[in-house]
Amino acid sequence: MPDGSLMPRAASRTPRARWVSPLLRRILLVNALPLALLVAALLYLDQYQSGLLQAEVLTLREQARIYAGALGEAAVKLGDTDNPKLVADLARPLLRRLTEPTPNAQARLYAPDGALLADSRVREGAGGAVSTEPLAPAVDRGWLLALIGAVYDRLLALLPHEGAGTVIAIGTSTAGLDWQPDLRAELRRDDANQAREMPPYIRRTADNRLLVTVAAPVQHDRHTVGIVLLTREAREVDASLFTVRMSILALFSLALGLTVIMSWYLSLTIARPILRLARAAERMREGRAREGDAVPLPLLARRDEIGELAHALADSAAALWARMDAIERFAADVAHEIKNPLSSIRSAIETLRRIEDAGQQRRLLGIIAEDVMRLDRLITDISDASRVDAELSREASEEVDVAPILATLAEIDSATRAPGDPHLDIEAPAEGLVVRAVADRLVQVLRNLIGNARSFSPPGGRILVRAAEIGGNIEVVVEDAGPGIPEARLEHVFERFYSERPQGEHFGQHSGLGLSISRQIVEALKGRLSAENRRDPAGDVLGARFILRLPKA
Repeated sequence: MPDGSLMPRAASRTPRARWVSPLLRRILLVNALPLALLVAALLYLDQYQSGLLQAEVLTLREQARIYAGALGEAAVKLGDTDNPKLVADLARPLLRRLTEPTPNAQARLYAPDGALLADSRVREGAGGAVSTEPLAPAVDRGWLLALIGAVYDRLLALLPHEGAGTVIAIGTSTAGLDWQPDLRAELRRDDANQAREMPPYIRRTADNRLLVTVAAPVQHDRHTVGIVLLTREAREVDASLFTVRMSILALFSLALGLTVIMSWYLSLTIARPILRLARAAERMREGRAREGDAVPLPLLARRDEIGELAHALADSAAALWARMDAIERFAADVAHEIKNPLSSIRSAIETLRRIEDAGQQRRLLGIIAEDVMRLDRLITDISDASRVDAELSREASEEVDVAPILATLAEIDSATRAPGDPHLDIEAPAEGLVVRAVADRLVQVLRNLIGNARSFSPPGGRILVRAAEIGGNIEVVVEDAGPGIPEARLEHVFERFYSERPQGEHFGQHSGLGLSISRQIVEALKGRLSAENRRDPAGDVLGARFILRLPKA
């Protein structure tokens, strides 16, 4: 009777290919959305602030040109050499009258040598008394809003942009209004290029005032007689920026809340499931999670990468436990199979010590020799069976044509067949039966099937091997004319160490591992090996049939 075994294997699942991963979409959404909102808000605020400051600079520049024109015509006196000069007594009241309609503004008039001639905020009273009118105090919005404004200014300073002028930070050692640029450098630049405008100066003082200063040359008959510095506190700009900053802060708070909610959702869908899988893997490692043959893993119903991971862990655990069970059964079977010939040898040796008859001693020595040969054959087959999985995992499969292999086996059988041995017939095309396999192991399977059929065929019988392509598979059928297989034993013939040999065969010639190794190889090649009986129309058994199916390459 045929022999064999089958080691259970976990069913493999192929992960579905996706253009965009579901987890990738969630991660990108969580990370990109708040960042995009923040960048858009900062860019908008930068452009908005630049627009407001440019409008403020344009307005002050026009006023400064008006002041300079009026002073150049009404506050100039011609000297002896026809060189015009500014008269401070004429310029002071005129400069004060010009700046009165402009709130929170201060105008200063300087001579070409940098000497201060007039200041719109300085008044002379009766008796020569001098008084200074300060600007209105800065708006106090509290430390929190001041901190928010400072953070915004720091972030805006990091962005690449074109400002409305030269930004100068005024420290705590000065009041801000007393600051002035290098007037001689400004006048020299103006003399060198009459059409070139003096740049505006935008600065924020220590008490959080936003001051804009523009300069305009005072000319008379194309002679520069001084320079006017017009400074104004841009409170409207600060108020507008404050409103926009609060709107952006609200938007950012909304984005932050959205990020927190989505991060929590991401934690629920990714982090916690992974932790659950980690705990389940730990329970499996400790052997506490196994319930019969089932693998109790959570999240198997999910359809994303977490579900694929859960299925992979379940498949790995099932394969590992199946292998552990197979190793345990294999060790028990090996111990049992080796114990039988060892017991026979021990019994023969004990008997040999007690008898004196030479004929009986020779018979006992013959038994010992046969048992030693049986042990040698058994150990060889056991070693081969234990190496199959490892060798198949190391060796890369390649395209192998089954037809030439069958033709070669037929030639070998024809050359080595003794008189009375069964005849091997091959029905297969000359080529075109290509599968992906390890050639040596595929030859081993075919030799095992043909050898098994030969051992059960009657003298002079016929072994038929048919091969063809059927439904995308290459099918090889091996038929013999033997007694067949009991219906209850059709699957048992593939079990390890199962052996029910034909009558007349000497005991111990087969180890019971041939069909087991064959099915192990076939399943490693993603194929299937099965057995059935051949029957005539009346239902009588004509012999056994083994069917090998491998995917076509």
